[in-house]
Amino acid sequence: MLFISTSSGGSEAPTVLVFGDSLSAGYGIDVDQSWASLLQTRLQEQGYEHRVVNASISGDTTESGAARIGQAIATFGPELIILELGGNDGLRGIPPARMRANLTRIIESSSASGAAVVLLGIKIPPNYGQRYIEEFEGVFRDVATELEVPWIEFFMEGVALNPELMQDDGIHPNAAAQPILLDNAWPAIESALSR
Repeated sequence: MLFISTSSGGSEAPTVLVFGDSLSAGYGIDVDQSWASLLQTRLQEQGYEHRVVNASISGDTTESGAARIGQAIATFGPELIILELGGNDGLRGIPPARMRANLTRIIESSSASGAAVVLLGIKIPPNYGQRYIEEFEGVFRDVATELEVPWIEFFMEGVALNPELMQDDGIHPNAAAQPILLDNAWPAIESALSR
């Protein structure tokens, strides 16, 4: 497991933990170009003292995330957790009810530790069928509403369908897409930081 701190700041600074999959881990690009690294720069520019720790793992699912959230909280003691998991669940056809239970467990564990949570929603390709897609996408909305956490509907908005912003695999965003991903996530992050 690789944890990357994107800040050289002191350990006294409050921690923002990015807890996601390959979309947040900087898959296929230089980690310094990832949206999580750009988040550190934006926080500094906005006057926040927070340090960003990226604990994202490529290929992670909500189930593996639920299994490792306790260790991540114990290790980093975050003030804010940015939760970006679920895309791999959808691509594997994992039942939405199971994904909902896992996301709920992650958020409840985070909240119990005193951390605020931001949930980044994701969408999946249309070939998975309308019923599954609706149930899958509804999980993010329902969990965010029930647990009262800031969220965004589609983290990859403006990126997923633009080949100029995607890597050759058509799944992962390239370096040029990272500022857009940060802009997509920022309103929810800023909302959570101001609570």
